[in-house]
Amino acid sequence: MGSTHLKALKSIPGVDVAVVASDDERALSGDLSHIQGNIGGPGERLDFSNMRRYRDWQEAVRDKGIEAVDVCLPTKAHAPATIAALEAGKHVLVEKPMALDGESAGAMIATARAKSRILMVAQVLRYVPEYRVMAELVKSARLGPVRSAIFRRRCSAPAWSIWMGNKEISGGGVFDLLIHDVDFCQHLFGLPESVSAVGHEDMARGIDWIAAEFHYPEIGAVVVSGGWHHPKSFPFSMEYTVVADGGTIEFSSAGHPPALYRADGEKETLAIPQEDGYQKEIEYFVGCVREGRQPDFCPPAESANAVKLTRLMAEARTRKGEKIACKL
Repeated sequence: MGSTHLKALKSIPGVDVAVVASDDERALSGDLSHIQGNIGGPGERLDFSNMRRYRDWQEAVRDKGIEAVDVCLPTKAHAPATIAALEAGKHVLVEKPMALDGESAGAMIATARAKSRILMVAQVLRYVPEYRVMAELVKSARLGPVRSAIFRRRCSAPAWSIWMGNKEISGGGVFDLLIHDVDFCQHLFGLPESVSAVGHEDMARGIDWIAAEFHYPEIGAVVVSGGWHHPKSFPFSMEYTVVADGGTIEFSSAGHPPALYRADGEKETLAIPQEDGYQKEIEYFVGCVREGRQPDFCPPAESANAVKLTRLMAEARTRKGEKIACKL
């Protein structure tokens, strides 16, 4: 994510990256060619010669020459790094998941409020064109009531990342990966009344899988499923199907552009703006900082709820289908 955010930041007018921090000496030199992830190509070689470089994020967030900090550290470090940056008077954009638990997320929000700073979590799915066009249709009520929704996200266990396989640091595959879809369900429908789930976890073999159902009184079924499917070779994919009275919207990153299958039997391919979701989310954060307004499109309170709800979903998996009341 650090490499991805740097690429986006280079394209935003009026934003100067003045400081970089990493305990990876190769990355700190500007050579990000070894960086990998679920989407996009490998990292690039960047020129960090005019930037102040730190090997410790704690030094970086105290740098007096910066206004905002973009936290792209392992998840366990999100809360301490964000709180330290806020206490140093910086605005903060922090990668998802916001924190490992709801208590830490709450402490981040409380510090931002106390210091009158902007805090935003990079829940990029809210800015991805293929998802945003669907959300706009659903929220417009053009299609009438939603009757069911399915969100799925799958990939191989990230063999390119040592810390991701450590649940104490990353929260595990289901938590780190599906928090995207959990947050998007909340974005569309609010919080469910209860959650149930089944699945399987075998971190040593690279398996962390779940099929969860969020229970809303007015919607037949909202399903979130996916996770890690063994290391290395299993391809990344994300997809959704949303069924409403006026039609069904469907998308898959595996070659299915977003389309509306209308109730009258016609298919409508949805127009998707040619935008980069990462750049759009960072542009939105920058706009909030410049204008001194809180991020109402992606508020940190909802990002904190996404952490709690994803944790609840993982707990529900251990209860093998039992409904758990959603009391966040």
